[in-house]
Amino acid sequence: MKTTLYVFALIAITAQSCIVTKKKYDDILAQKVRLEADLADRTSQLEKANADLERLDQQVKKLASDTLSLGDDVRAKSARLAELDKEYNQLNAYYKNLLTSSGKLNRDMAQQQEQLLAIQANLDRTKRMNDSLSVSLTEREKKVKELENVLAAKDKAVNDLKNKITNALLNFKENDLTVNVKNGKVYVSLAEQLLFASGSTEVDAKGVTALQQLAKAVKDQRDINIMVEGHTDNVPISRKSQYMQDNWDLSVMRATSITKILTKAGVSPKQITASGRGEFVPLAANDTPQNKQKNRRTEIIITPNLDELFKILESN
Repeated sequence: MKTTLYVFALIAITAQSCIVTKKKYDDILAQKVRLEADLADRTSQLEKANADLERLDQQVKKLASDTLSLGDDVRAKSARLAELDKEYNQLNAYYKNLLTSSGKLNRDMAQQQEQLLAIQANLDRTKRMNDSLSVSLTEREKKVKELENVLAAKDKAVNDLKNKITNALLNFKENDLTVNVKNGKVYVSLAEQLLFASGSTEVDAKGVTALQQLAKAVKDQRDINIMVEGHTDNVPISRKSQYMQDNWDLSVMRATSITKILTKAGVSPKQITASGRGEFVPLAANDTPQNKQKNRRTEIIITPNLDELFKILESN
């Protein structure tokens, strides 16, 4: 009888143990199914994120080719996208361990999403900057073209004026006067022997003729300014007076005499300025008679009016 009771008790304990084990198995199996579904969902999100990443990478490459000025910034964004791609690959490995790290994965995904949104915002700003720079570049190119056209017209006008003056003064010797273009200006250099006796401020008859012919060539040019510069050597003047104490006074008075002849011959007084430079801007060292003769000269500098050019610059 005791043996029979023992057998029944053993059977009952065994049955209860089997029931507990099956229930635990079902719970674990259900948890496994939920985790596998979660894994599939996360994997789908990863694939979508990778597709978005691929599109962003193409946008970065396109922006990099659009403008050199923003190249460095775009390449930096491309490098950052490459880093994110590497991180996404790491996330793919994390998904395989969802049984123990699903919570951490959710946090990492949120961080990656924030980073992608920030990168997209940066790319949008970069595109707007590039569009603005393109408009600005077009406007600057238009200004440069206008300046080039004005400068080309000024250069042509200066060369035409130089040729006109040269033709007007062909009957004078080369050592008496020269006509050159320098820095966009016409320089007419008249030697002392053509214009003045030594120490005198009165222009000789031959010099008057030359100045009248020069005036005839330029008097109709209303878009020029004329500077008459008197120059001397470094030999002190021999005859001082109340109005002439040194070479500076001599150069100014000579420039004034020439200016009066030019204006009397038709040049507008509003266009001409008399200036004396004395001995302080020599062509050569005042160490020989020949060099001193070179330095005793009058230079008439004809400059085109650049108001139109300045207006373009000021409107920039």
